[in-house]
Amino acid sequence: MRVWGRQYSSDGTYQWVAVTTDSAGFNSNCYLTALCQAIKLNLGESPFYSNTGIPQQQTILTQVNPDFYVQSLQQQYAQYFATLTIVRVVGSNPPQYNITALCPSGAILNTTVAT
Repeated sequence: MRVWGRQYSSDGTYQWVAVTTDSAGFNSNCYLTALCQAIKLNLGESPFYSNTGIPQQQTILTQVNPDFYVQSLQQQYAQYFATLTIVRVVGSNPPQYNITALCPSGAILNTTVAT
């Protein structure tokens, strides 16, 4: 399996990096990368999955955090992990989410994603 993710540098520029199945055959890094990319997508932006993403323009206009859509993504990707929790960082602007995933291999992956 291979997905592409953005790797950001300290000056704000990014480059696309391929994330592939690890040597033991686990795809957890691929699924976590796909989840992070889905949180950054606008709803309907993906040419393959129209229900993936967050209605970012509407959340900016209404000033309501997109927690419902993040929860939907969490339910969609939970099947690939032993446990998957996504928690909004309180007081963050724009909204940021802490993601903690316990992989089937026993590894724990943590990351923070801004919408």
